[in-house]
Amino acid sequence: MMTMVKPVMVVGVDESEESFFALEWTLDRFLVPSAPNPPFTLIIVHSKPTATSAMNFPIPGMDILSHVDEDLKNIATRVTEKANALCVSKSVNGATIETVEGDARNVLCDAVERHHATMLVVGSHGYGAIKRAVLGSVSDYVTHHAHCTVMVVKKPKAIHDENHH
Repeated sequence: MMTMVKPVMVVGVDESEESFFALEWTLDRFLVPSAPNPPFTLIIVHSKPTATSAMNFPIPGMDILSHVDEDLKNIATRVTEKANALCVSKSVNGATIETVEGDARNVLCDAVERHHATMLVVGSHGYGAIKRAVLGSVSDYVTHHAHCTVMVVKKPKAIHDENHH
């Protein structure tokens, strides 16, 4: 009998609410309903910026970099623990959670290549045009550069909008 290799789904996470909404949305729709035999192999990837890239201004004494790096490590630990806890709460076992140092755009595209992923899932931060132009949208980048289907999950707007105070 031939063993079927399951397609790989990569989900990119950072410390944002939007990325965890995307992860939960994905777990609920693609992995939880068929928990005993999920249709995908799940790989959750957190890209940890380097301390120097996180600091976008020059500092006279470079000893501050070690503090920044420590913060980034703590964030990475929190993100991976939160992602793991979410999987456990949904009874999704066997997810691989990776932290890869680098820019999220490259890290996610590299993860797709490395794992031969069929699908990449990212959350949308909903930045306006100016902020997106300055920061560069990870979701825009990966939709153009990842060699697989890319799903951008948008968190629904809050019910109470500005017009109803």
